[in-house]
Amino acid sequence: MTFWQELGVAICLMMVLEGIIPFLYPQRWRRLIARLAQVDDRSLRMTGLASMLIGTLLLYFIR
Repeated sequence: MTFWQELGVAICLMMVLEGIIPFLYPQRWRRLIARLAQVDDRSLRMTGLASMLIGTLLLYFIR
């Protein structure tokens, strides 16, 4: 499999996983999004950074 195929598969899987919660619990998802809109930028950035680092480390250990 080429890099672009693997990237495509990864993006598709990410979309499937991200779609599960709004599909199963739309009202809870809407409330969560409303709360996230109130979180300050620094907290969102730190959460995003932590998520990227954890994902990178997990990918490193899996591969």
